Amino acid sequence: MNDLHGFHPHSFTAASAESDTLFYSRRPAGPMLDQGALTAITALYRTLLPEDGNILDVMAGPDSHLPPDMEFDSVIGIGVNAQALDSNPRLTDRVVEDMNETPDIPLADESMDAALLCDVVPYLRQPVAIFREIARVLLPGGLIVITFGDRFIPQKATALWQALDDEGDRRRMLSVLLQRAGFGPVDNGNVTPAPEDLFWHDAVHAMTARRPDIL
Repeated sequence: MNDLHGFHPHSFTAASAESDTLFYSRRPAGPMLDQGALTAITALYRTLLPEDGNILDVMAGPDSHLPPDMEFDSVIGIGVNAQALDSNPRLTDRVVEDMNETPDIPLADESMDAALLCDVVPYLRQPVAIFREIARVLLPGGLIVITFGDRFIPQKATALWQALDDEGDRRRMLSVLLQRAGFGPVDNGNVTPAPEDLFWHDAVHAMTARRPDIL
């Protein structure tokens, strides 16, 4: 199966060929979103995530932005920066792995209630393979929650992500990729800061989809 049929062969290449492990070891860990945007993502998680559920944080950093008053059975983080994962207080388990090199999740089938991808989709070089792995580990009806802003790291964002003009085009691309990985219909939303807000400037774009009963 050709996951990327119809896309240009270089659509999901990055300008920097340096490994993610080395590249991100020299950068501050975490998303390129301001505190207001991250607060909005936490509010979104509050409305979507099941209390006492099992949560997977994909390409995780030092903060999963989960509501502080919500408890979960497990929060598993997978990412390239071991130090960032170790400093994340919400993680119950940590997996150090470069998913762009090895898009495998070392978890059992149908073992997670929700998967979170916060400000990481610009950098997915094997997006369908990664989404398919996420679908595999989600329970039937399990939720994938994708959030992103308008800023990105040019050296590591994929060529197609940078070539698309706006978040609407990026949403359409992600919808195609999610459907190819087996997810159901995609829901979209935006949260935009008020013009007078002095501390929140980054709009938040969100997409959610559920794993069907049968992949």
